[in-house]
Amino acid sequence: MRHHWMFLGACGWVLLILVFATKLIGHKSVEEYEERVGSPNLTVSGQTTGKVTLSTAGNPVLQDPEQMMAQSSAVSEMHEWDSIVEKRLQLLSVGCKNRSLENLTRIPISKFVLDRIFVCDKHKILFCQTPKVGNTQWKKVLITLNGDFSGVEEIPENLVHDHEKNGLPRLSSLTPQEITHRFETYFKFLIVRDPFERLISAFNDKFIKNPRFEPWYRHDIAPVIIRKYRRIHRDSDQTASGLHFEDFVRYLGDVEGRRRLDHQFGEPIIHWTTYTELCAPCDIHYDVVGHHETLERDAAYILSRAGIEHFVSYPAIPPGITRYNKTKIERYFSGLSKRDIKRLYARFQGDFQLFGYSKPDFLLN
Repeated sequence: MRHHWMFLGACGWVLLILVFATKLIGHKSVEEYEERVGSPNLTVSGQTTGKVTLSTAGNPVLQDPEQMMAQSSAVSEMHEWDSIVEKRLQLLSVGCKNRSLENLTRIPISKFVLDRIFVCDKHKILFCQTPKVGNTQWKKVLITLNGDFSGVEEIPENLVHDHEKNGLPRLSSLTPQEITHRFETYFKFLIVRDPFERLISAFNDKFIKNPRFEPWYRHDIAPVIIRKYRRIHRDSDQTASGLHFEDFVRYLGDVEGRRRLDHQFGEPIIHWTTYTELCAPCDIHYDVVGHHETLERDAAYILSRAGIEHFVSYPAIPPGITRYNKTKIERYFSGLSKRDIKRLYARFQGDFQLFGYSKPDFLLN
């Protein structure tokens, strides 16, 4: 009986010791766990395996190393594009100070310019439209940001350019004080592309394909240009043959004659008006100048800089559509006189130099 009680007593002491040891080990484990969570990384054998963050429930979440590398790469690309955008702005600044280009670059901020700049007050953004440079897609982005549509793909094409219904206010609709405030505090951007390639796109869109069915380009504008600038023609074939690219180039290169025709048309036609006339980049300090040739990178960069990348996506860009097509430009300009090409370049020289596009020597020499 005595041995029995001694055995029970020994068991009790063992249980007591085990309980104490368990609590001590548990407390130490909690301290070690808290140290790991509080530190930026978990390591095994001295190697980083992932970053620990806390979920909304307060539980630790180990981020995938590949995800961390992707985030790091994205940050690196943003920094790289920062320097590219800064170089573009520096080039623009230098060009604006070039006195030999003053007549091409010093454009007053008129109502015509203010009509080109769309406003998104909700996210403090100003966008200057430059037709034939992805302008339609950026309008879709702003319309989506206004909240009427959940995504750009839901916006009907006919609504985008209906300025009475698309809900996009223009700077020209505001008071001078409101305009000044937005110039000083809003994120401002525009997009450009090779000036001659843009003219080819405008010519095809308005006089050849005319996908939006705007008959006045063919029926009203084209005949006036043909009568003045086609060197050899018969009255009977003016409308039958349509506007030739050669006629179009002569019209654009004739400064005084074009101004008279534009007055007859009502106002300068934005589809072939220069970037400087549209957006006054030497008088309005834009935060970003995007290029159509690098639109994939520029679109993502602009969304991030404007702080809207979590609210909207830029529409998918078809492969190859932004690539500069030197062969196409040569084909359109072949057969045109050097005199006509040089006069055209003289008019768009400001756009070439301000935005870093090379003088088209293959056309001019």
